[in-house]
Amino acid sequence: MQTPASTITPGSPIVEAATRLRDEGIGSLVVERNGESVGIITESDIVAVTAEEGDTRKLTVADVMATALVTISPDANLEVAVDRLRTHGIKKLPVVEDGELVGIVTTTDISRYVPHITRPELSREPHPERRRFTRPDTLYEDDDWEFDSYGVADGIDVGDHVRFSKTLSENDIERFAEVSGDTNRLHLDAEFAEGSRFGRRIAHGTLVSGIISAALARLPGLTIYLSQELSYRGPVDIGDRVTAHCEVVEQLKENRFRLATAVDDGDGNCVVEGDAVVISDPIPDSA
Repeated sequence: MQTPASTITPGSPIVEAATRLRDEGIGSLVVERNGESVGIITESDIVAVTAEEGDTRKLTVADVMATALVTISPDANLEVAVDRLRTHGIKKLPVVEDGELVGIVTTTDISRYVPHITRPELSREPHPERRRFTRPDTLYEDDDWEFDSYGVADGIDVGDHVRFSKTLSENDIERFAEVSGDTNRLHLDAEFAEGSRFGRRIAHGTLVSGIISAALARLPGLTIYLSQELSYRGPVDIGDRVTAHCEVVEQLKENRFRLATAVDDGDGNCVVEGDAVVISDPIPDSA
């Protein structure tokens, strides 16, 4: 779990909640009244509000928050957490001990550990034994890159997972700036960056999250992006080694899947988290 969990009061303006989600780089706020957890408000709730007609800025957290709060205790095992998230169709579980909020756990947090435990609750049918794929269907590899990909024999399935690591070098930053056109001085000008909230140059957020795409390319089959939801939780230093983790958590259609995705920095801190939806096609016969 992440601790402490960020909280807000029911009477707070919805604008305050949106500002905190943005500035703190988090995806939710647990709503507390007099020390008691009474609800939760998420990025999705904020997006839904902004799409409504009228002066939504006058709304308070109480007008928007989910009051059917689903929680879990800190000593619950991961199978229970996964089952609770899936059963209630949610992505975040406040962790409560003796009536006190002590943290929060998300689908991304759990995805880093779930590959190492049995997960029958994620599928009605037993999965064939997974194997490690040592050759991805990529055009080339690099000595600096590392990956582990586990899946079934043909295509991907719920429970498959992949990890990809690389170092974000000075050359990567400069090349990404040139190719993307994102020449923000925060990434390129050390003197300028010293005056920022970070006090130093940092890697482009989109470059960091792009490591997720590199991981997906190393799943069995031909993986095609349909969507990616992301939350940026912290900066990444230039020269840091980042690791993307992807876990197939749900089959949406015959060949469409939802994945929990995350990127960790070199110290193991989660700097990007979110969900992706992909199509998994067979490798073309000509490959």
